[in-house]
Amino acid sequence: MEDSAPRTGRSMFACLVGASQLLGVTSVVLTGVWMGHYHGGFAWDGSAREFNLHPLCMVLGLVFLHGDAILVYRVFRNEAKRNVKLLHGIIHLLALIISIIGFVAVFDFHRAAKIPDMYSLHSWCGMSTLVLFCIQWVMGLMFFLFPTASSWLRASYLPIHVFCGLVLLVMAVGSSLLGITEKLLFSIESSYSLFAPEGVLANILGILLVCFGVLLGYLITKEEYRRPPNPEEESLSVHFKTLTEGGSPTTP
Repeated sequence: MEDSAPRTGRSMFACLVGASQLLGVTSVVLTGVWMGHYHGGFAWDGSAREFNLHPLCMVLGLVFLHGDAILVYRVFRNEAKRNVKLLHGIIHLLALIISIIGFVAVFDFHRAAKIPDMYSLHSWCGMSTLVLFCIQWVMGLMFFLFPTASSWLRASYLPIHVFCGLVLLVMAVGSSLLGITEKLLFSIESSYSLFAPEGVLANILGILLVCFGVLLGYLITKEEYRRPPNPEEESLSVHFKTLTEGGSPTTP
């Protein structure tokens, strides 16, 4: 009876993580289907098919992989912290590379088609998200994976790093929603209001992205899913100052 509550909690956590992965993978697949079925597939030749790489890379990199990189601290909360940090950084690096490919694709397409860059709200939000994502990754590398700052400075920066990770996920989902709407208005403006199949599919994609973001936010911020403190690890980590003062460390 005493173990029933923890087991129930673990089962619920596993179900929620599984649901988040289903939402994320489905979002990536739907993006691929949208660009492949309705817009001719993918290429790297300056044509509209090169543009199709942009939404696919953004959903895969800045949304799905970025969310999973944050989630590893919850899924592997009993593993060695150094290993989890490394996995966190590697997934974020992969997300960054894929996202940069997506940005290069859209700028290359605009240049070939003589379309102006960076005039829409979507492009402003998307570029801001990518730039801040790069800064966040570099700061995480310097502060936590290969720390060069003092333990006090790392402890001070940690809450900012965690907060910015969540903000970037929200920004990525929001930028994706703006991009979906912009693409639909460019492609099927005359038939969008008639519930064209492409419009319905893209709307479903948007809903899935919102659900993914909300579920990730819940998993990341729920206190009982946080990584339990390990005194031996924490005494050597960013929380040394907190422990020596008798506080209660909070892990990302």
